[in-house]
Amino acid sequence: MNNTKKKSSVGDLLMKLGPLMVLALLFVIFTITLPGKFLRVANLMNVLKQTSINCLIAAGMLLALITAGIDLSVGYNAILATCLIGVMMQAGITNPVLLIVAAILLCTFCGFVNGSLYTRLDLPHPYVSTLGMKFVLWGMALLITHSQTIGFNNKGIDPVLWIGKATIFSFGFPVCFILVIIVYVIFHVFLNHTALGRQIYCVGGNPEAARMSGIRSKDVLTIVYTISGLMCGIAGVVLAGRLNTANTASASTFDTDAIAACIIGGASFRGGKGTIWGTLLGALLIATIRNGLNLFSAGNDIQYIVIGLVIIIAVTIDVFRGKAEARARKMATA
Repeated sequence: MNNTKKKSSVGDLLMKLGPLMVLALLFVIFTITLPGKFLRVANLMNVLKQTSINCLIAAGMLLALITAGIDLSVGYNAILATCLIGVMMQAGITNPVLLIVAAILLCTFCGFVNGSLYTRLDLPHPYVSTLGMKFVLWGMALLITHSQTIGFNNKGIDPVLWIGKATIFSFGFPVCFILVIIVYVIFHVFLNHTALGRQIYCVGGNPEAARMSGIRSKDVLTIVYTISGLMCGIAGVVLAGRLNTANTASASTFDTDAIAACIIGGASFRGGKGTIWGTLLGALLIATIRNGLNLFSAGNDIQYIVIGLVIIIAVTIDVFRGKAEARARKMATA
């Protein structure tokens, strides 16, 4: 029994430190193979900029995964926010508060619809509702922009774009990553020190115990997908400043990157697991891989192959981790 517990604790520690160790290894590899290119302050700040969108979207995705669900609509929900800002700007609306609030409210509402469809219609899995919503939001973005790219250059909405492109300090620390840190601290407190946060873990980890303890699981799930939509809205606002355009073609990998960040960071498709700081490490790992490949002048084809392999490895690790935990529980009860 004691040996089983020791092995389990060592395994858990390795799982938690795994993403950090891989990230450190990548830094060493890229520093050696890309001398004078990778380990530069300007490039490292660029990595933080590049990962900010994924970090924000992945925070909402983490909640869905903890409840043993998934949100496949996150990419086009974020894009819809950016497109709404562009369309409102074209209509002559330049009030920054109105633009930001409208974009975030729209995405939050879309998240609420996702959660409501899943819970109120008793669908078998959120894969169904969120996949359908993904195409609805994609179509809405194409409809309101008339399938055109909207540029934000010299359009008088710099306060809206500021958070996505501004930097502080002499070395250019991105403001958007400061936002990520603030959001992640809030999520850490929310998940670990509030009743609702504990209920989210319970709904995903032990649905029967959640039911027996009187947790209103449907309401919890609706809140989870609403928060996911909220994070997409915030990400969409940041994206507007990062790209300086509203472009419906820029969401192709947002959902898979967010899922990968969560799984690499220790979340599980079986639910009940995952930490916000693990998700941050997962997102940074993905951004570092992309950055290194860009510095190697690798094409999109190679990048997609590498990221795809990373996702497969992460999911495989999750499967083996689940089997190991099942064996440990069986041995403990034997």
